[in-house]
Amino acid sequence: MVLVSALLLVCTGIVSAQYNGEIVAWEYNLYGQCDVPPPNEDFVAVSSGSIHGLGLKEDGSIVAWGSNSFGQCNVPVPNEDFIAIAAGGSFSIGLKSDSTIVAWGQNNYGQCNLPSPNEGFVAIAGGDAHGLALREDGSVSAWGFNLYGQCNVPQPNEDFISVASGGTHSLGLKEDGSIVCWGSWESGQCIVPEPNEDFVAAAGGSAHSLGLKEDGSIVGWGYNQYGQCNTPAPNEDFIFVAAGGTHSLGVKDDGSIVAWGFNAYGQCNVPEPNDGFVAADGGTWHSFGLKEMDTSIEHEETATGILSISSVQPNPFRFSTSVQFLSPGLSSLTLEVFDITGRLVRTMDMGCSPAGQHSVFWDGCDSMGAGVSSGVYLIRLGSADDQTSEMVLLVR
Repeated sequence: MVLVSALLLVCTGIVSAQYNGEIVAWEYNLYGQCDVPPPNEDFVAVSSGSIHGLGLKEDGSIVAWGSNSFGQCNVPVPNEDFIAIAAGGSFSIGLKSDSTIVAWGQNNYGQCNLPSPNEGFVAIAGGDAHGLALREDGSVSAWGFNLYGQCNVPQPNEDFISVASGGTHSLGLKEDGSIVCWGSWESGQCIVPEPNEDFVAAAGGSAHSLGLKEDGSIVGWGYNQYGQCNTPAPNEDFIFVAAGGTHSLGVKDDGSIVAWGFNAYGQCNVPEPNDGFVAADGGTWHSFGLKEMDTSIEHEETATGILSISSVQPNPFRFSTSVQFLSPGLSSLTLEVFDITGRLVRTMDMGCSPAGQHSVFWDGCDSMGAGVSSGVYLIRLGSADDQTSEMVLLVR
């Protein structure tokens, strides 16, 4: 997503970039869905359709590749100001920084006919032929193919913090950590295993579902002919979960990807080096992995008299992110977090900040301790005399 921090070169130092936002794609490639267009860098999000891919650049533009038989790779102009992407079966969705949605590609079931009013959206997801979007008020809007009720959001339609879509079913994560599923259910993909609690993320495949727990474990349910619901041991330390058609992917906190399920085309064979990943996604028979963007700087020991943020890592993040900053020596420092509408969601009084390098963590929660929804946030450090800010991306 866009607005992820660009490096502020306000003090002397050496840029040290181990990863550059590269998308790694592997296996089934008949339609070029694994051929990420050059330059393959500066990506901050990736999403996979059945046989096409979307990548969101740091500058807010979208790159699309693979099958384009329905125009799903023709990003509408102006190709700018995007903060989120979602690839459906043969259509694509983009969320703009003004909280509006753009959709393009196949539209035989109205999957590109956006709900009204087209405003106030904070997250998006795409199924085979239906779309989902989360509004600022915690409600979910759904549109497109609805034969199985995948667009009929269960009541009460409130308190959602993220959405995910399977082929013909939908998932919503509630503020209380439970997952709500609706739509096609004959393979059990909408029957969330008990205890339905402590989830922090959800994902949907063609006919199976996945949920990531607070403890870093992944729970799978639904169609399981290929073992796509059987998370490999040790089932721990996961920070990201994604699903392909009949395979599953999880990113570990060490930056590696684990993949399991249908593997006839090698979509579960993660290429080496298997490290530095922050996100993943799967198509019908292929997989994507997104390498992190390293914005760290090696600083001299002394400050230059300027308050500056030197890095925000990880970014994008799922649970918490560390803000590294250089202080000239301040008696009172405050960290504030704003959402894309400019609303203040968190304030932290940090007190005295001696000269030198420091760090502070944001746990993705508001001032009441509740987890905020996926999206782009502005982190601002400031005092009475100086302030600096960076944009971060939270991905639930």
